[in-house]
Amino acid sequence: MLIGPTASGKTDLAIAVAKKFHGEVISLDSRQMYRGLDIGAAIPVGVWRRVGRRRAYFVNGVPHHLMRFRSPARPLAAAEVKDLALRVAAEVVRRGRLPIFCGGTGLYADMIAKNFVSPRVPPNAALRRRLEKLSTAKLFAKLRRLDPVYASRIAAGNRRHAIRALEVITATGQPFSTQQQVGEPLYKFLWLGVKCERSELYGRINRRFDAMMAAGLLREVRLLGRRYGWKNPVLSSLGHRQLGEYLRGERSGLAEATEACKSQTRAYARRQLTWFRRNSEIRWVRTVGEAALVVKAWNDKCRM
Repeated sequence: MLIGPTASGKTDLAIAVAKKFHGEVISLDSRQMYRGLDIGAAIPVGVWRRVGRRRAYFVNGVPHHLMRFRSPARPLAAAEVKDLALRVAAEVVRRGRLPIFCGGTGLYADMIAKNFVSPRVPPNAALRRRLEKLSTAKLFAKLRRLDPVYASRIAAGNRRHAIRALEVITATGQPFSTQQQVGEPLYKFLWLGVKCERSELYGRINRRFDAMMAAGLLREVRLLGRRYGWKNPVLSSLGHRQLGEYLRGERSGLAEATEACKSQTRAYARRQLTWFRRNSEIRWVRTVGEAALVVKAWNDKCRM
């Protein structure tokens, strides 16, 4: 399980580890799963090829699964992501290769590694629209009232997790926290984290967003909004949301929207690090060489 904050270099490290240990990457990025978000979700350039019974997105010769495969018109629930990821992992193992789960969405990583069993409640678009209109403070006040346990588990300000919890509570009449169960682990997991100093990370975030704008992110957001509607959950992601507000005349100008994208992405990175710090199993590495040593030692131990 390879994790790290946004813009920390997870993709490059995953590719290097996959090449060295005959692996295939299974993306756990909640936005890279969708088509049409190539710029804003920092989807690497690749080509589609067949691997076994399914197609994979090859990046630098390495198969990537659950990347750029879904239409934004069909948003995925967390339970669906878990099912798909584990199904692909089983196929990778049967081919005698190493599955490398990679992403910055801590909820997905925990669901898979710890085998969380979540309630199967389909998305409720009308309810989500109503909840999206609430301020973050009111949204979390509502969640704390209905499920204080889950409200204390998620990072403050994580609106998407809060909305999903309220959606499940509304449908079932039970606290979301009581409906999450931990099953038996399905695999032995090595947790690798990409370590990056905060000042360096913030610089990478700013530079990456400037490159996205130069590559045509504003046009991408405009096309997505026209095709799927501004209320589509996929367009609530960082970058797409703020630029969408600019295009709808809800921000004072492009410069203000751009700075909001950068500052809110930096805040998101801090929340990711807060989530990851709860996991004492993570081995933090800076380089491919460090990662290779950790993976080799773990492989050798598993074979004993």
